[in-house]
Amino acid sequence: MTKLVVGPFNRVEGDLEVRLEIAGGAVAQAHVNAPLYRGFERMLVGKDPRDALTITPRICGICSISQSAAAARALGAAMGLSPTPQGAMMAALIHAVENVSDHLTHFNLFFMPDFTRPVYAGRSWHGRALQRFTPMEGSAQRACVAARAELMHILGLMAGKWPHTLALQPGGVTRAPGPSERLRIRSVLRGFRRYLEEVVFGAPLEEFVALAGLGDLLAWRSGDAGLFFEIAETLGLAQLGQGGDRYLSFGAYPLHSDGGAPAYGFAAGIWEGEARPLDLRGLVEDPSHAWMLGEARHPAYGETRPDEMMRESAYSWCKAPRLDGRVFETGALARQVLDGHPLAHAMRGAGVLGRIGGRLLELARTQMLMERWAEAIDPAAQFMQQGKMPREGVGVGLVEAARGALGHWLRIERGVIASYQIIAPTTWNFSPRDAQGVPGALEAALVGAPVQEGEEVPVSVQHIVRSFDPCMACTVH
Repeated sequence: MTKLVVGPFNRVEGDLEVRLEIAGGAVAQAHVNAPLYRGFERMLVGKDPRDALTITPRICGICSISQSAAAARALGAAMGLSPTPQGAMMAALIHAVENVSDHLTHFNLFFMPDFTRPVYAGRSWHGRALQRFTPMEGSAQRACVAARAELMHILGLMAGKWPHTLALQPGGVTRAPGPSERLRIRSVLRGFRRYLEEVVFGAPLEEFVALAGLGDLLAWRSGDAGLFFEIAETLGLAQLGQGGDRYLSFGAYPLHSDGGAPAYGFAAGIWEGEARPLDLRGLVEDPSHAWMLGEARHPAYGETRPDEMMRESAYSWCKAPRLDGRVFETGALARQVLDGHPLAHAMRGAGVLGRIGGRLLELARTQMLMERWAEAIDPAAQFMQQGKMPREGVGVGLVEAARGALGHWLRIERGVIASYQIIAPTTWNFSPRDAQGVPGALEAALVGAPVQEGEEVPVSVQHIVRSFDPCMACTVH
């Protein structure tokens, strides 16, 4: 058996190291290391609870609005305060712009450039991949950056700035759009739809969203999405990096509901052979193979105590989130599976193809949500309500970042933060083994990946890792 250490990976947010054991030309075991400890959970202890709105977005410059949204909802829960209907909808629109921008960046700048590698020279599609996705030069990349910049004008209008906005608050959003902002938002979204339909999908979004089967998906040949599906079919990406068919979503874009329970843009729940309601009572973070001290605990009672001795049985700073003792994958595909889309269910377990296909499906569907919300903006409505911060209280903020389920667990004592625990999407997907030795989602997905003779950084491993789109900066706090 050969051992190989891969990392740090390029085109990944933060540091990542993967230790591989290779036998018979394939990965037999994988151990994933998040090598950077950051300590945000400890920074927050003793602070005014409202400081969470300033500090947690600094966890990441890519998904800072996701962190803002989670912090705002955790504080709102502790205050007994919910956003106004229009405030919740505008917060959803702001958050969706960030997630869509993230999907676009990942596809064009992080994932597709791998297919420009010389190892694929001679493939019928390689020349087109070079023309579209060569780093710093590809025409698709230039178009992506321009379209993303135009879309983010919505954040300039409604969030003030990006990243690290303070626009999202427990009671709504700080900026009430007037009639001119409503028109500008709708205009920006029309332009972004044109880009998606002309460049990414090469067809109306509704045609792509109407696909229901894996065969139909692989036959799609329009736009840059069509180039990816052609590549996926020839390389067998549906068989590469297959997961465990367990999916988790906290529910994307919580909206006001007259019935009491929140409505969502994309539904919450877990998938394990069937869809079930989200129940986090059995959630724990297991530090057995992390350089962390303590026992497996629910994050509401969690602790962050780095193990300065860095014991030999551990190999990552990341704890292992487990729900009822089981590993769940999270991300765009998980959201679309839990929302019941037939194409997402056709892509369940379809490895690299499924994860990237899930992001493309969500890209199209989220555009439709944003258009609906923009049409429903009522400039005369209330976008914020005030509340009082308690001296004692607890709160949970559950949202969906582009990469998956993000949770903030807050406890306030004597007017300050007594505990703040965060589980990010990459904490779920890139977790180490738990006390029973069960590998995390990526560790399991890497088993069986082919490794060619002489490969120091196996291209199959890179495809699998990037299909999860790790944000290592968000993983350990």
